[in-house]
Amino acid sequence: MKVNSEGVSSSRVYLPAGQPYACLLEFFVSQFPHIEASEWESRFSEGLVMTAEGERVAAKDAYQPNSHLLYFRRLAREPEIPFEEVILYQDEHILVADKPHFLPVTPSGLYLQQTLLNRLRRTTGLQHLSPLHRIDRDTAGLVVFSVQAHERGAYQNLFRDRLVTKAYEAIAPYAKDLGERLPMTYRSRLEESEHFLQMKEVEGEFNTDTHIELLEVMGSWAKYRLTPGSGKKHQLRCHLNSLGVPIQHDQIYPVLTPYQEYDLDFSKPLQLLAKEIAFTDPITGEGRAFISQRQLA
Repeated sequence: MKVNSEGVSSSRVYLPAGQPYACLLEFFVSQFPHIEASEWESRFSEGLVMTAEGERVAAKDAYQPNSHLLYFRRLAREPEIPFEEVILYQDEHILVADKPHFLPVTPSGLYLQQTLLNRLRRTTGLQHLSPLHRIDRDTAGLVVFSVQAHERGAYQNLFRDRLVTKAYEAIAPYAKDLGERLPMTYRSRLEESEHFLQMKEVEGEFNTDTHIELLEVMGSWAKYRLTPGSGKKHQLRCHLNSLGVPIQHDQIYPVLTPYQEYDLDFSKPLQLLAKEIAFTDPITGEGRAFISQRQLA
């Protein structure tokens, strides 16, 4: 199951061996007789059936036994995100996008067409695009995609093995006592809290580390540079909150605010930006380095 930051999940189906289905459409119609064949055809054509990696499949594709597929219901209504992504770089191996605030990276829940992945597939025609990492819907900045399906694993291994350097910028309150201690590396142990949206710090051996630098002071606010050494959910948001300087307009830390489904407030974007990313390309061997063109308010 996949659940996006908007909270609605996909469904997962297993394709068993020994079944005489000529194509995927035939399997889904047989598996779900209460859903019309025309509905499944529409879901396939709209990219609502995909592999576990997010690669869309077609109704006429061959039945592949002993595999899993994800599928989504069609949405009667989807929030419109009135901000545009920018493609910073594209070649035959990777695509680097500069994502706006509020736009989810992948489809799920309330969001399908209004996602970075499906927007890019429409504009580029590259149906095998797949994100190599994720950033929150609330966070703006860089997201790297693989272009070729057979190369995806090599790039994903970079992130798994922590061979990618990422740097973020954040606007948060300025605290003089903290500012005098910077730069510093903050370490703590993060685990899931009682609420699935929030993480919490607990006692024990640390499993997260973030290098924090002070870039600029603007009265009672400051701009910080954050370089994560680990990649836990909400790590940067948690660490600044624990230091007493929660990121400006954070709707999760320190206080979880009610979730907005459709009537989104675009006037207060989370002041967190995935600013830089760098790695050695496992296919070409060349150094890759990208910088977001976006600026925090």
